[in-house]
Amino acid sequence: MTVTPTPSAPPRPEPPEREDLGFGRLVAQQVRGRFLSRDGTPNGRKLGLGPQRLERLYLGALNTTWLTFIGWSLSAVMLVNGCFTLAYLSLGDGAIAGRDVVQIGDPFLTAFSFSLAVFTTSSTGPMFAIGATTHWLVIFESLIGPLSMVGVAGLLIARLIRPRIRIRFSESAVVAPYEGGRGLMFRIVGMQPSELSDVQVRVTLVLFEVHDGVRSREFHQLDLERSSVEFFTLHWTIVHPITDTSPLRGYTPTKLREAEAELLVSVNAHESTFSTRVATRCSYAWDEISWDARFADIFVSTPDGMIAIDVERLDRLDRLPEGSTTTPAAPEYVRTSAPAGRP
Repeated sequence: MTVTPTPSAPPRPEPPEREDLGFGRLVAQQVRGRFLSRDGTPNGRKLGLGPQRLERLYLGALNTTWLTFIGWSLSAVMLVNGCFTLAYLSLGDGAIAGRDVVQIGDPFLTAFSFSLAVFTTSSTGPMFAIGATTHWLVIFESLIGPLSMVGVAGLLIARLIRPRIRIRFSESAVVAPYEGGRGLMFRIVGMQPSELSDVQVRVTLVLFEVHDGVRSREFHQLDLERSSVEFFTLHWTIVHPITDTSPLRGYTPTKLREAEAELLVSVNAHESTFSTRVATRCSYAWDEISWDARFADIFVSTPDGMIAIDVERLDRLDRLPEGSTTTPAAPEYVRTSAPAGRP
């Protein structure tokens, strides 16, 4: 008996890779405005999770500047002690004994110094509480004080040991002359003394295009002159050459505005201090892209001959004659035909 082998089913084609960065096609079409704020914070919201005040307070304490963190911490301590001071004063002049010894004429300052000593569990000196109510208030404050100090110390430690990346992006992106044509470019520089290595950049262009008479938002991952660098000791100018295969081929400032274009930039790198990878994001809207300009020279000379840059020049632009980059260049029209929906 002859057995006829059953033909195997043809392999299933792999689904096309989505380029919408996880936003989803439905969200991409319905969103109005930019996806990310200028500092890379997502503009989306999640409802139904409650106010999450403690979580937001914790994240805010980690992400704010050191000056703001210290200011808010000291203000909170002063506010709590001010409330306890008013409570002591409400109990009358006999609630705290020993005022005549410390020789502080103002009753509020006397009660405030007593409250601050109890709050920080330090010595109150010759002053002590009189009466049951005052003693219970002292006990309550002596519990609140250490717990509050532990909370502030925990936030302080979390800020110190949290890996982070501080990269400054140029104030605007620019369409400048590049290798006989045009290039979209922006600059970044590391703001931390620690070293970053294996820095990788991904740039996605989001804009509306018309396909078969239907206007829809599309995502294009841009080809870069280089998408990664091993050493990031000074600055880096990220360049997307606008060629005949670029999604920006033939675009002008007017077309870019009509397309409501936005550049989504993602940077990740290896941070040497904590030996881990860190990431940051940024966004450039269509009106944050300059034309007929190029970045000014950022290098400066030093007496010892070392290579140096002036970070203050990161955003400076040199103006070019009108039409230098607002007019499409010849290399963008090498192809004889263009895909549907492209200019």
